[in-house]
Amino acid sequence: MGIEQYQIVIVNLDPSVGSEIKKTRPCAVISPNEMNKFLRTVVVAPLTTSIKAYPTRVKVKYQKKEGRIAVDQIRTIDKSRVVKVSDMLSRSEIENVKQTINRTFVL
Repeated sequence: MGIEQYQIVIVNLDPSVGSEIKKTRPCAVISPNEMNKFLRTVVVAPLTTSIKAYPTRVKVKYQKKEGRIAVDQIRTIDKSRVVKVSDMLSRSEIENVKQTINRTFVL
């Protein structure tokens, strides 16, 4: 199964601990393709339908629903947690994710 950066994948995030986002849900792949190709892990940010105006959340449309990519919940997962590979983010969503990651972790 090929997994690409900025693709949406369905991931089983359980078991989780404390305030981590739980259950099987869509996630945006953040890790670059070079890592995705050679490592057995991928870096993802979960999608949530909880519409809160946190500065670390990126608005997306997935399967005709509005949601948010939770950049504040980025985590590394084993590829065996990926249940299904789905859509790609749009160009504007990708740019918003990059900007949010930069504001959150780089500046």
